Amino acid sequence: MAVIAVYSVKGGVGKTTIAANLAWCSAVLAGHRTLLWDLDPSGGAGFLFGIEQGGKKAARLVEGKRHAEGRLWESGYPDLDIAPADESLRDLDGLLKRIGKKKHLAKLAEALAQDYDRIILDCPPVLNETSAQVIRAADAVIVPLPPSPLSRRALETVQGHLTAAGNRPPPILPVLSMFDARRTLHKQLREEMPDWPVVPMASAIEQSADRQAPVGAFARSSPGAQALAQLWKAVDRKLKR
Repeated sequence: MAVIAVYSVKGGVGKTTIAANLAWCSAVLAGHRTLLWDLDPSGGAGFLFGIEQGGKKAARLVEGKRHAEGRLWESGYPDLDIAPADESLRDLDGLLKRIGKKKHLAKLAEALAQDYDRIILDCPPVLNETSAQVIRAADAVIVPLPPSPLSRRALETVQGHLTAAGNRPPPILPVLSMFDARRTLHKQLREEMPDWPVVPMASAIEQSADRQAPVGAFARSSPGAQALAQLWKAVDRKLKR
């Protein structure tokens, strides 16, 4: 079993879209039993699969009450389940501090390993105990970075946080998200970082939220779907090293 965290220090970078689509790639294209676990109280990951959860059940899974009724949902796609977020995660940082165990999320992931080969974490854009716990639990961290002069600085912030969170930080995979080849600045940054995977600014990806479905499910041959599938292959390579 491997845990892949999709993490950014700021919102609006395509984090949830990437997490949801990678989970679909893991399950449908790679055949892994996969759990998409949404830790962001905005609940975007569940929404992208048409899941609108009421109540306050998300915190119960974090507390270790895995079998709370209605906590895990079938996605409608083979081998893919969703642990959607809700408003109970607004104080996730406080909850983890009250539990008081530095590797609490890692232990929960280990317990889920009997049912899943891959766990994809959609993480909130924070720098606190929640992000530290995510880093300790993760086998790889994907960091979406829109092409801008601040991308390298944002990556350095994440790298510093990873180092501070544990003695052996997981490998990090920066990704240029929302890339537009028509823009000069985007092309220049792409030339400076040629080894980074790219997720384009593509109409099919934008339609994912409107359709509440992964891109590969309705436009598998589109450039966006192909880019996300290639990104998943890059993640798999990271995990096998």
